[in-house]
Amino acid sequence: MKYIWPSPAKINLFLYITGIRKDGYHYIQSLFQFLNYGDTLEIIPNKTGNIKLFSKKKSISNTNNIIIQAAHLLKSKALYYKKMHCTTLGAKIFLNKKIPIGSGLGGGSSNAATTLIVLNKLWKTKFTLKQLAQFSLKIGSDIPAFIMGRTSIIEGIGEILHPIENKKKWYLIIYPNIKILTKHIFYNSFFIKKHPKKSIELLLKTPFSNDFENIVSKKFIKIKKLISILSYYAPTRMTGTGSCVFSEFNDKVSAQKIFSLLPKNIQGFITKSVNTSPLHNIFYKKKYTYFQ
Repeated sequence: MKYIWPSPAKINLFLYITGIRKDGYHYIQSLFQFLNYGDTLEIIPNKTGNIKLFSKKKSISNTNNIIIQAAHLLKSKALYYKKMHCTTLGAKIFLNKKIPIGSGLGGGSSNAATTLIVLNKLWKTKFTLKQLAQFSLKIGSDIPAFIMGRTSIIEGIGEILHPIENKKKWYLIIYPNIKILTKHIFYNSFFIKKHPKKSIELLLKTPFSNDFENIVSKKFIKIKKLISILSYYAPTRMTGTGSCVFSEFNDKVSAQKIFSLLPKNIQGFITKSVNTSPLHNIFYKKKYTYFQ
């Protein structure tokens, strides 16, 4: 049977650096909000032992892509834990890419999480979500949040999650057509003043901000201008390490009105927030509609 699996985007409603480990990993506190928008993956398991990725986007590699890494990671863990004779585990994975690469919307991490969850089911390797989340830290610190599937405050390097019920909002997401590599921005974060770790209650009461916004805005004037323009109409911030910026609204009509005022050549979309990943709705609530 053929299934199309959602791979949702996220925005960081706030993002603070609280410290840096000796190995270079950053301790953070961030509010990770799921969106009802994203990529989709068609995953067809087979017994060839080969894992292949297909996409219409020529820039997406079939060899070192995080989707391929995730599939091989699951396969290696199944072998290590002797879940089954897994040398024949294979799959064809078809990626329909909507989330811009290097946008701060978590596309790659989301793709990896969907791959791990779906193949864990299709291959019958029977790992728990917590096990998958722990394994996934090897290839990306944002992946555990996508695997656990709830809007959460994230701490540590991404492995500590505090699920919350956030008020539903509508978001205008603008992509400035700039690809930003997270590792380059994190390298510059050595110059950021570190925040003392706050309680969950205090984090939610304090006005939200993003520690990376100043660094990115100084390097990319286009992003700085977008934030300035949109802030005139609604609360606007950058997500993750960029490059997308988002404006928050109470209803869809308001978001559409502001979007209509922007120059026609600006790329963007309007979507609503969700507290549960659309992928989890399929697995655990038996709903087969998403991204509407």
